[in-house]
Amino acid sequence: MAEIALNSEQLREEIKKAIVELLQDNKEEVYELLVKIVEDVTMERAIAEGETSDFVDRETIFNILEAER
Repeated sequence: MAEIALNSEQLREEIKKAIVELLQDNKEEVYELLVKIVEDVTMERAIAEGETSDFVDRETIFNILEAER
């Protein structure tokens, strides 16, 4: 097997090319992964906010939801 010598700049460029190709070839999977990440971050923030906010009883929540209909 032949050896290939790359300096750090060449290696960086080859890695960039490989990443771009990976993203282009797997658009749907990348999209789904990004959606899951955004959902997880949003849920994490909502949980953190909920831990520091005031308690709201169930009836109040359902009244708000019913009013939205």
